[in-house]
Amino acid sequence: MGTDGRERIAADGSGSTEETSSEERARERIVQLRSIIIRHNELYYNADQPEISDADYDVLANELRRLEAEFPEFITPDSPTQVIGGVGSAQFSAVTHLQPMMSLDNVFDAEELERWWKRNERLLGAEAAGGVRFVCELKIDGLAMSLLYRGGRFERAATRGDGRIGEDVTENVRTIASIPKQMVHSNSDSSRADTPGMLEVRGEVFMPREAFEALNSRRREAGEPIFANPRNSAAGSLRQKDPLITASRELSFLSYQLGATPGGPEFSSHADTLSFLADAGFPVSPEIRVVDSLSEVITFCTHWQHHRNDLPYDIDGAVIKVDSLRLREELGNTAKAPRWAIAMKFPPEERTTLLKAIEVSIGRTGKATPFAVLEPVFVGGSTVSMATLHNEDQVAVKDVREGDTVIVRKAGDVIPEVVGPVLALRPEGLAPWTFPDNCPVCQKPLIRPVGESVHRCTNGDCPAQSLARIAHFGSRGALDIEGLGERTVQTFLDVGLIETVADVYELKNRIDRIGQIEGFGGVSIQNLLAAIEASKTRPLGNLLFGLNIRHVGATIGQTLAKAFGSMDRLANASADEIAATEGVGGVIAASVAEWFAVPENRDTIDRLRAYGLNFEGPAAPSAPQTLTGMAIVVTGSLAGFSRDGAEEAITSRGGKSPRSVSKKTTAVVVGNDPGAAKVTKAEELGIPILDEAAFEALLETGQLPT
Repeated sequence: MGTDGRERIAADGSGSTEETSSEERARERIVQLRSIIIRHNELYYNADQPEISDADYDVLANELRRLEAEFPEFITPDSPTQVIGGVGSAQFSAVTHLQPMMSLDNVFDAEELERWWKRNERLLGAEAAGGVRFVCELKIDGLAMSLLYRGGRFERAATRGDGRIGEDVTENVRTIASIPKQMVHSNSDSSRADTPGMLEVRGEVFMPREAFEALNSRRREAGEPIFANPRNSAAGSLRQKDPLITASRELSFLSYQLGATPGGPEFSSHADTLSFLADAGFPVSPEIRVVDSLSEVITFCTHWQHHRNDLPYDIDGAVIKVDSLRLREELGNTAKAPRWAIAMKFPPEERTTLLKAIEVSIGRTGKATPFAVLEPVFVGGSTVSMATLHNEDQVAVKDVREGDTVIVRKAGDVIPEVVGPVLALRPEGLAPWTFPDNCPVCQKPLIRPVGESVHRCTNGDCPAQSLARIAHFGSRGALDIEGLGERTVQTFLDVGLIETVADVYELKNRIDRIGQIEGFGGVSIQNLLAAIEASKTRPLGNLLFGLNIRHVGATIGQTLAKAFGSMDRLANASADEIAATEGVGGVIAASVAEWFAVPENRDTIDRLRAYGLNFEGPAAPSAPQTLTGMAIVVTGSLAGFSRDGAEEAITSRGGKSPRSVSKKTTAVVVGNDPGAAKVTKAEELGIPILDEAAFEALLETGQLPT
């Protein structure tokens, strides 16, 4: 066999004995993979009930491609690597595409992208490849759609299907508001203004995130199964027998390609075709960019990999296309994909894995939160072994059980969550999960107060609560005590150095005991004590947040500090007086008043006063109140302000600095690398968009530029 690597084929349980040749093992594995992939294609394209995530599917498809490349003698015409997309269902009539709707080959990093282009450079020659421009588009996670127009009027819509034959979904697609039913022309160029006799437009049908959340909310209320993701819900919506149901799902559409245009206008570049589509009334993504180099392509991909969650819809990568239509013809196609285009896939945000156990964690206020213990899986750019399940109701609605194969989602920096189970893979006999009666740490009862969705540990001295309370007290948003993380707090609790947040300020008198703990040397102890001393000067709002008062977050802490001006005034205020503060409702006010009424909490306040913590609120505003009544959203980085600095500049002048754009927003300040969704929404609502210079002028004068 030599050393060509063929003997390294993994057995995977498919006839792997020492006597079996590597070719035979490869053939058996290829047959197995084809069967698995064809089944998942049917589930994905026709049943809209995928059992695995796109990322897990890619692993199988890549393994099959790799094996067929190494053993080309086993390639067959019906292999999933040689055909496009899925197959049609009996529910809708078949449509033969005027031109094949090809799939795209995938790459997963910059190195693979560069290899793709080097292959094309060799085909084109150095001179032709030297001045190539690229069109960068977002790869929307939806369904590819072909729209046919005759005489400028919408006639037919078809899914991709197997690339040659799709499904006729015309009546359902007709309900999508963003798809024009009649082409329009505003371009002054008469050669393009003539409506072609026949025109095919290709694009993506998708469900915006907001519509997806609303749909699942309605389904939960009706006791119906929820959709796993917007792509699934869009597919299910398009395959409804009743177009009225499709219409209620708020689907959307973005065009990205001209298909067949017999007798239509001629173009020299893809960018020109997109301009034609926009001019004819078709929605085209505002995020598309035309660039002159592969390095700019990589910059585009890197940006959207980190900002994908700023968009109002899901994407799973970017699509890169050669702009010149002449060069596209020269490059041609493989059996199933164009050589002139490639999809750069981003790290998956959804994967499937085994839910090994459901356990319960206890938080700083006694809140008991169920979480999933998972077989570790790489998702959203990191390896995940635990994911939140929120509360008892969410576990019941999702119906996840120990032993299930589940879909796990992690979007950017968002905490991983379990989306739901893959019911088709559920082993027989799995029992529904029930919330435990007792705290897993202190064994005291867990109760669920009437009208609430969460359980709570009834033991205020529960070790888990003590750990969470003290760690929170030292966290960055509260007293910001560097070095007092959860692991250190747990160590100090274990050896009896601390029991409450006030005990943190006694640590300076216990240096000898700290020095006896492994890992604590002189420098680390002094750094910790210095951080504790510095925490005494933190603003009152930070202290209120750090005290673990239920419902008092960082913003409410600052609001109360500003409204009452001192710890003592707040501590002695009634619930009604607290509720009179703007932005503080009755529930929060009652919680604050109840906290200060507890003798143990009063004792904590007295001790913190004796240790010299700051009990006074912010001084009267020194900055002119030029932004009173205004709501200013900042997106992107500014040269003269940090994120917190820009927010402080706004709030200190009487304004509000919300994180999202709405009809109540006064203006949006845009810096470098802004959130595209915020800018787009501001444009849609007609909200003024300011650069940094205009922002500085607004801070000084309170006047928007005219």
